[in-house]
Amino acid sequence: MRLLVVDDVEDSRDITEAALLSSGYTNVVTAGSAWEALKTLDVGRTVDATPSFDLILLDIIMPDMDGIEACARIRADHRYADIPIIMVTSLDDMGSLANAFVAGANDYVTKPINRIEVVARVRSALKLKSELERRQERERELLAFLSSWGDRRANLWIDEATGLFVGEVAEAYITAGARYPGEEVVSVIALELDRFEDYRSAHGESASHGVLAQVARAVRGLAATVGIIPAAYRNGMIILIAPELSATSARQLGETLCTTISRLRLPASDSSGCDRVTASVAAVTGRVKRGIDRIHLLTQAIAKVQDAIAAGGNRVLALSV
Repeated sequence: MRLLVVDDVEDSRDITEAALLSSGYTNVVTAGSAWEALKTLDVGRTVDATPSFDLILLDIIMPDMDGIEACARIRADHRYADIPIIMVTSLDDMGSLANAFVAGANDYVTKPINRIEVVARVRSALKLKSELERRQERERELLAFLSSWGDRRANLWIDEATGLFVGEVAEAYITAGARYPGEEVVSVIALELDRFEDYRSAHGESASHGVLAQVARAVRGLAATVGIIPAAYRNGMIILIAPELSATSARQLGETLCTTISRLRLPASDSSGCDRVTASVAAVTGRVKRGIDRIHLLTQAIAKVQDAIAAGGNRVLALSV
């Protein structure tokens, strides 16, 4: 990780740098002014080079150009649109923080610098950055798939176990709206059967396909009433794409799905601790404009349904982004 510390006070720079170095961050660069920081970051060049830093600690009060203006200029460079920026401020200047967050700051620490606090904030910001990068890589993979979608044969569009579209069709559908102008509300609902691998191991592939087929019929019946596109991944997860479905309605649909699957009374595996198959559901709703925004909703829903399963299953998690 390469970190940039920006502060016009040499003692403050040294203390912050020492705190980071002692915590294992060996590549720490310092700048004594906002202008020096912009030069170090190479802000303003119209190039698509990889960002040269992973995180910036930026003092608010500096001569000539303050940290708020510097933060806004850094954010305006597309290479640094997602880089974590932690503002450094004194306790008697907390009023400037609102403007700093408007300019694009992610977090803040106060002076005098506390080593434990600054390292904790840096670690948290870098962890979030890493998670964002993993999600973006998944989104790039999905877009790469979509670019070759036209070469796929039609008989590959249907999932054998459920009779629903394969998950990749949902991915194609969810990004198709990018061709149309304007902003819209989209909900993505992910459904996965709880402890389904245990069921598959106990009863075999044929029986598990039979369960998925019954679940798919129930899902298809609910989806048809509200114009939703259902699709299934080969691991058994079912995705529902719901344009113009509000967060409240998406959550209600998720709860209905959970209840409906439980009422099917499909026998669970002997080791599951439950007498019937249950499902976990995640409903993610957001206002989107671009195809990449829609894929973001999809990846969020997939991640959240795993959280629901990990929390015990047979529940709905709803999120607005």
